[in-house]
Amino acid sequence: MDVALALKFIPTAIAATLLWSLARRYVFKHPLDILPGPPALSFITGKSATFVKPLPWMAWNITAGLATNERVLYVSDPKAFSHIFLKEQHIYEESDPFLVSNNAIFGKGLLSTLGNQHKRQRKMLNPVFSVGHMRKMVPTFFKVTYDLRDVLLQKTAKGPQELEMVSWLTRTALEIVALCGLGRSFSPVTGDGEEHKFISSIKLLGPLGRGLILVRQLFLPILVKYKIGTGSMLKSIGLMLPWPTLHKMIDVVDTMHEVSLDIFHSKKKDLEQNKDVDDDEGKRDFLSILMRENAKAEEADRLPDDEVIAQISTLMFAAMDTTSSALSRIIWLLAKHQDVQEKLRAEIREAKERFEEPDYDELAALPYLDAVCKESLRMYPPAPFLSRQARQDAVLPFSKPVKTVNGKEIQEMFVPKDTMLTISIHALNTDPEIWGPDAFEWKPERWLSQLPKSVFDAHVPGVFSHMMTFIGGGRACIGFKFSEMEMKVILYVLVDFFKFELGKQEILWNIQGLTTPCVDRKELRPKLPIVVSRAI
Repeated sequence: MDVALALKFIPTAIAATLLWSLARRYVFKHPLDILPGPPALSFITGKSATFVKPLPWMAWNITAGLATNERVLYVSDPKAFSHIFLKEQHIYEESDPFLVSNNAIFGKGLLSTLGNQHKRQRKMLNPVFSVGHMRKMVPTFFKVTYDLRDVLLQKTAKGPQELEMVSWLTRTALEIVALCGLGRSFSPVTGDGEEHKFISSIKLLGPLGRGLILVRQLFLPILVKYKIGTGSMLKSIGLMLPWPTLHKMIDVVDTMHEVSLDIFHSKKKDLEQNKDVDDDEGKRDFLSILMRENAKAEEADRLPDDEVIAQISTLMFAAMDTTSSALSRIIWLLAKHQDVQEKLRAEIREAKERFEEPDYDELAALPYLDAVCKESLRMYPPAPFLSRQARQDAVLPFSKPVKTVNGKEIQEMFVPKDTMLTISIHALNTDPEIWGPDAFEWKPERWLSQLPKSVFDAHVPGVFSHMMTFIGGGRACIGFKFSEMEMKVILYVLVDFFKFELGKQEILWNIQGLTTPCVDRKELRPKLPIVVSRAI
């Protein structure tokens, strides 16, 4: 199908999809209709803003709106989570909109593959993120964070200053992952020159993506479903549509792919010329390690070049976005809770009397720093909701009865093939029946003593401290140890030198895939104005 024919067919495909959506909603009965649910706030998007509030429901029926074409099952039950993420993870996979959009942006990387292809990639990447490699990267974390410290010292030399912290935290996170992940520096934190185009593109992905929700949820899946072109044809179609945000996204994707290709071929040349030796003196960055191990692997396990290239921008975006979101939240919380900030500063300064620059194990052994990070990640996960799509008919069990619209209690739910599920990480992380009556309070002290028995009895299937922030199973966050250690290093340095306080502007939090701070919900770019001064 050529571009002209595809453009003629697109309106027909969209109309057919919307008509089918209307029929499914108002004509045909759906198994999820037996569950209660909120009214849709929008005929198009459907999703209710009440998601962000404490919810008493373990299972809910959500009218998703025309844009998503389906009833959606909202889930926050721990037993259901175990089936979704562990026991039947092959059934509850990433959704088509998620996979299609990520494939268009990153290529065939971890965020856009399923089944054996995804397993093969994780098998090759898991050793790259081992604790052994993490230990060697801690000095790089400190080096970059010292650069951030020096910038903030300069800006606060004449007294307290209100600084936009998201941009500095994002810049720091990107430089850390660039050095540790790819073995090169793009835009040093202390640099005043023009930002590297790769870094600018990575930063734009989130804001642009939030402005293209309909493209991700409706248009891209339709194009793929009806096989309306692939690759270059999809790009041509996008450029012909009168949509400036989409055109900018295409430019960003082109830039990321161009730089990723350059990085890959440079690394490959080093390997072929034996410049990248396999010992302690060799390159320790993730990409070098991955390419060395991939070259040694059996043919059945080896990743083709396009899949290795796709990991480059995938790694940069994932490591930057989630870590800067989590750090922004922690800085905001410390600014709100001065007592916690002072207690954390005291622990850090006591530790600095023993070691100026702690190693991996020494950082991990600081109890209050660990408690602040864990409690922040529990209460405010960077991605509070996930989507999954049932790839076949299934029955999803619940840990306790769920009441239907007719008052009947059920212990399990029939989930038809292609049903979309909204997985509430936030709801499970703050469930009072698991975490106790103070589950909705931010209390780092809860981690300094034995957790309630209910936390262990819930058998939450997460990879991190009885919570689902980094999810679990075969799609768990592969770099969660990297992210955790990065947060601890940055806090270790900054809280010692600086005091953080709230300014006059109220900080709001947008939840569109990832949680980001802002002062105006209409702005797509995140902002976190915080008053920064030298700590006494």
